[in-house]
Amino acid sequence: MTEERPGAAEAVDSVLAALADPTRRRLLDLLAAQGEATATTLAGRLPVSRQAVVKHLAVLEAAGLVSGGRVGREVRYAVRPAALDATARWMASLAASWDRRLARIKRVAEAPEQE
Repeated sequence: MTEERPGAAEAVDSVLAALADPTRRRLLDLLAAQGEATATTLAGRLPVSRQAVVKHLAVLEAAGLVSGGRVGREVRYAVRPAALDATARWMASLAASWDRRLARIKRVAEAPEQE
């Protein structure tokens, strides 16, 4: 990653690693749709145990994708979009770089045809 703040590469790596698992992506989808939910509620919507959901949520939380807040005896999780936004900006920057490279290749390849 170029011209990013210190630690940005590690943050993107953490987000991409967290999103590599389909169960964690499904958890994010569920939280985005519901706003917030407990691990027990989320486990009821997935074919995994509550303990597995808690472990997946811990990975998502470490990546900065969700946050858990205590409400009485429950921990309610919600999506935190900032880490995902930063990763999307990095991906867009990477895509733009590749677009510029491919455009240059195209110009070079088409140059003999124009002569």
